[in-house]
Amino acid sequence: MGKKRKHSETEAAANVKKEEFAPERPPRTLFGFKTPEDKKGNDNSPAVFRNKEKVLVTCTRRISFRYRHLMLNLVDLLPHCKKDNKVESKESKGTALNELVELKSCSSCLFFECRKGKDLYLWMAKCPNGPSVKFLVNAVHTMEELKLTGNHLKGARPILTFSSNFDKSPHWKLLKEMISQIFGIPKDHRKSKPYHDHVFVFTILDDHIWFRNYQISCPQSGGQKLERGDSERMTLIEVGPRFCLNPIKIFGGSFGGPTLFENPLYVSPNQIRSLEKRKKSGKYAKKVKAKTRRKMHEMENPLEVDEFADMWKD
Repeated sequence: MGKKRKHSETEAAANVKKEEFAPERPPRTLFGFKTPEDKKGNDNSPAVFRNKEKVLVTCTRRISFRYRHLMLNLVDLLPHCKKDNKVESKESKGTALNELVELKSCSSCLFFECRKGKDLYLWMAKCPNGPSVKFLVNAVHTMEELKLTGNHLKGARPILTFSSNFDKSPHWKLLKEMISQIFGIPKDHRKSKPYHDHVFVFTILDDHIWFRNYQISCPQSGGQKLERGDSERMTLIEVGPRFCLNPIKIFGGSFGGPTLFENPLYVSPNQIRSLEKRKKSGKYAKKVKAKTRRKMHEMENPLEVDEFADMWKD
């Protein structure tokens, strides 16, 4: 058997080996190698806000094809959204939707609720603490129906534009903030393109919010490029879809809670249909009264017997 090494000899051999090898490389990150000096500098730097907005888009069962196509058009326009299965339209739909939003790790929700196969309601909510808004959707025109000439890349980030009416009253300011958070695509999202080639336009007219989507078209001749700020040569071409939002109520919580705002000019579609039926029933009642008046007139003023009525019977 060989002799065992002394402890001092093993330490000297380890020191020689360490000197032979190159110095240790700092840990690698996505932005290159990080030295201890960089670590100290980054610790003192302030935290940068990162937008992690995700929107859950879903609808109720027994929704009509037209409204379903509108929902799918919005899903194509919003790359940061997640589509889910249909939900039953019950009184407890708020709790079910809040659970779905939490399971999908989203922060907002667009819920399309169809009633009687005719009326479409849109719930726009920030989950789980609110606020939430209920809209009545009118004047729906989908992309397939319009067949417009405009076109833009799928997943590109839009420019959000609002009319000056949104800054007049507090409830319009709240709606503007909610729309900008839900329809604004986060920067550097993995499904989005890093540039803008279309515009979302939200305008208020007759206390309704009108939505339009336009493509930014830049005509180029040969290899010439537009200069920065040269907006006179740019044109807007409509892409679609189109719809109109009539705000009904604004709630303090998610899909419920205290009422922050109620539209005094809102008339439900059921009342409109009942008024139309009453008008039609009034027309029928007028016809019946006219017939009875005609019969009474004929009875009061009978025709005289014609002398020549039986002349040609023989």
